[in-house]
Amino acid sequence: MNSEIILLFDVGNTNTKIGFSNRENLIESYVVPSDPRETSDSFGLKLVEICRAAGISPDKISGAAVSSVVPPMNPLLRGAVSRFCGCPIRFVPDELKIDLINRYERPWEVGADRLVTALAARKLSSAENLIVVDFGTATTFDCVKGNEYLGGLICPGVLSSAKALSSGTAKLPHITLELESETIHPGRSTTDSLNQGLIFGFASMVEGLSSRLRATLGGEAELVATGGFALRIANVCDAIDRTVPSLLLDGLRMSWFNRK
Repeated sequence: MNSEIILLFDVGNTNTKIGFSNRENLIESYVVPSDPRETSDSFGLKLVEICRAAGISPDKISGAAVSSVVPPMNPLLRGAVSRFCGCPIRFVPDELKIDLINRYERPWEVGADRLVTALAARKLSSAENLIVVDFGTATTFDCVKGNEYLGGLICPGVLSSAKALSSGTAKLPHITLELESETIHPGRSTTDSLNQGLIFGFASMVEGLSSRLRATLGGEAELVATGGFALRIANVCDAIDRTVPSLLLDGLRMSWFNRK
């Protein structure tokens, strides 16, 4: 079995997920805030602590694969990985190619995260048509047909919607996004009403939009969900066929080990 260990970075607008992987599996992952105000040294020292927690020596890491939608974070990662791990670092899709045909009108406009999750879903599923829903800062829907990335939809995110409600209304209580029941019912408190409205509301959005997208794709498509709220929403959303929380990191792993 290949014992090569690589670092995986999913740099999002809110958080950066850092994973350790071999060829076959994601070994461990951690989440830190995405903060472009950091220096490469401060991020590198944080990375050393994460390596220690994972029980992996930085000098045993052979490379790093990155998906980033926050350009100011990119030089921080380059400097940190170079100085503290001494290994090559590659960013998708420019330095680490995505094995999908990109049908976007302006291919460079597609976020790296959307391409990587689409690739991972394609590798995991035998279905001809796929819809990948990522519950991140935004909720994105991405469509794949065969080996072609067709594009998708960008909608508000669960957490950003909750924050917008709570910050804009002084009398609203703290939103927990925890359901008292997986069956919808008239909320008997403001907290219950808010939590149900958000969770069941997003579930209904997924059901409605995926139904329309399935019709566009030809009537049949497997829906794969990922992101921080995927499991919670999948519990009340019949449209979701499969939930893979580590989909983006899996896509980075596949891209690194299958590179030419």
